[in-house]
Amino acid sequence: MKTRITWLAVALAASLCLAAQADPAEPAPAASAPQNPILALPWQAGPEKLALGDRADLNLASGFASLDETSSSKFLELTGNLPTNGLNIVRGGHWWATFEFDGAGYVKDDEKIDADALLKQIKDGDEAGNEERKKRGMPLLYTDGWYAPPRYDPDTHRLEWALKLHASDDPRPVINYTVRILGRKGYERATLVSDPESLDRDVAEFKQMLGGFDFRGGEKYSEFRAGDRVAEYGLAALVAGGAAAVAVKTGFWKSLVALAVAGWKLIAAGVAAAVAGIGKLFKRRNDA
Repeated sequence: MKTRITWLAVALAASLCLAAQADPAEPAPAASAPQNPILALPWQAGPEKLALGDRADLNLASGFASLDETSSSKFLELTGNLPTNGLNIVRGGHWWATFEFDGAGYVKDDEKIDADALLKQIKDGDEAGNEERKKRGMPLLYTDGWYAPPRYDPDTHRLEWALKLHASDDPRPVINYTVRILGRKGYERATLVSDPESLDRDVAEFKQMLGGFDFRGGEKYSEFRAGDRVAEYGLAALVAGGAAAVAVKTGFWKSLVALAVAGWKLIAAGVAAAVAGIGKLFKRRNDA
C-alpha cells in the first residue's frame, strides 16, 4: 500500500471563543464586525440524512448537524487546517468529528488483536516518530497507554480504540478516539475531536450518532464477493497505522495537532478551551 500524505491539523484560534459570545441573531453593531464565518457555513441540522460520498449514509437525529464535503473543506480551512476533499464534518454539543472513506479494500476481521503486543509496537515506534518531529521543530510525543484498548464488534464491523499520549513540553494527557467501520471495499474513518475532560460524555454521544451510520446496498461488509479487492492488512494494522499519533502545542494551547506517524495521517484531538468555544458557538446558532 503506497504511503499517502494527508494533513488534517486541528487548529482553533482563541478568537473563535470570543466570537461565540456574540449572538448572531442580533444585528452587527458595525459594518466592521461581520458574522463569524464558521456560523455562516450552511450547517444542516438534524434530523437529516447525510450522504457520505456514494457509499454510505449517516442518519443524524435532532441535536446533531453536518456540512457537505465542500463546506467541510472550508470549515477545516477556517480553523487553520489545510482543506481536504472527500471529507465530512459532523458536530454534536461540544465536539465535532471527521468522516472519510479509505478504499483500501476488504479488511479481513478474523485476526485476534493482542492489545499488549500492539501497544509495545506503537511505543517502539515513538523514537522514529520523534526523530521526524525534531526535524519539523515539533515537541516530542510519547505513548503512555490505552485510554480504551482496541475492541472489534463483529456485529457492527466496528473497530474502536483510544490512545493516551503526552508531549515533551506539557504533561497533560492527549487522547485520540478513533473508529473504523468496515465495508465491502474499504472502511470509514471516524475521528472524534473533544475535550479530554468531557471525553466519556462526548464518546457516548458520538457512539449514539454512529448508530445512524450504514453502508448502502452493495457496499456492506457482508456483501463481499469472490474477486473483490482484499486489503493487504488486518485489524491490528488499522490500529497501529492510526494510533501512532503526534500532539503539538502551539501558542498558549490555542491549537493542537495530532499526527499519525504511520501512514502520515493526521487525526484530531481537542483542546479544552477551543472545543468549549466551538460548543458555545454552535449553541448560539441553534438558539438563533
